[in-house]
Amino acid sequence: MNLAAATNENLAHTSNVLIYSSMAVYTLAFFAHIAEWVFGSRSKVGRTAAELTAEQGSAGTVKVQVATQGGGTAVLEKPKVITRSATGSRDVPDGPGAAGGTFKGDLYGRMAVSLTVLAFLVEAGGVVARALSVQRAPWGNMYEFSITFSTVAVGAYLILLALKKNVRWMGLILVTAILLDLGLATTVLYTSSDQLVPALHSYWLWIHVSTAIICGAVFFIGGIGTLIYLFRDSYENKIANGGEPGSFAQSVLSRMPSASSLDKFSYRVNAAVFPLWTFTIIAGAIWAGDAWGRYWGWDPKEVWSFITWVAYAAYLHARATAGWKGRKAAYLALIAFGCWIFNYYGVNIFVTGKHSYAGV
Repeated sequence: MNLAAATNENLAHTSNVLIYSSMAVYTLAFFAHIAEWVFGSRSKVGRTAAELTAEQGSAGTVKVQVATQGGGTAVLEKPKVITRSATGSRDVPDGPGAAGGTFKGDLYGRMAVSLTVLAFLVEAGGVVARALSVQRAPWGNMYEFSITFSTVAVGAYLILLALKKNVRWMGLILVTAILLDLGLATTVLYTSSDQLVPALHSYWLWIHVSTAIICGAVFFIGGIGTLIYLFRDSYENKIANGGEPGSFAQSVLSRMPSASSLDKFSYRVNAAVFPLWTFTIIAGAIWAGDAWGRYWGWDPKEVWSFITWVAYAAYLHARATAGWKGRKAAYLALIAFGCWIFNYYGVNIFVTGKHSYAGV
């Protein structure tokens, strides 16, 4: 074995060690987030937030009735806010967050974020080591795509946190999904370091696949927001109709952002990345022209990429149309993300095509 081969093998081993190490740190972050939610559930704010009701005031005001510590109620008035959110949405304030306003909950939440940052850096080091071991972009198969995808998804979450966005409630869901993704990558999808087929040695690999990973990571963030929106919207509907939410809703959903906030968050995230997904498909077509002599050949990956584009385009159009906001548009968003997931896992594993070039 020559020196170069030995170096590449050592780098590949280092990459594996770093990926497994990041999983260990993500696991610690997972338990820290669990502690944040547990201590937050003991908060007076967290328990009474479920009793919040929004009543339509008169002459452009909204009266919000909340429980006070003394057992009574206080009525707060503020100007009515008209938003581009769901039809018939309520002007309800955001919940207090996973920590529920408690010191211990907030402490564990900060610990979870710190551990997530550490895990992100370790995993990013694993991705870089993998790239150095194969001397190319580290996304030539599903294993490499998965470890890069999870790194970018966490990076997008941390960027939102750095921008002071209200997304810490997403931490537990995100870390859980990342652990599942890395667990699947390191077991079922693992592929040893290897070179690509000659047709795929192109700078378009860096352009096309990197943008696809970024889009998938941001679509994932938007998908989480959409899913939680549906639960929170049902919770608010039950309260508005005089119903009594269950213990789960009172303990968890009451601490989430309002349905209106989640609706706008998901829409803005998906709308922001949709142009990049359009570019991804165009870049893939150009690369296909260079590699295979045709820009479009109805390959399964190409077809499902286009289906995903159509689904998100339908969602954005529906979301911008007065009659298709709120839950109807949210269902379209989840269908669109489902198309992206199938395009990644389903097409690569179950369908044979030109994109099945490296095992999985």
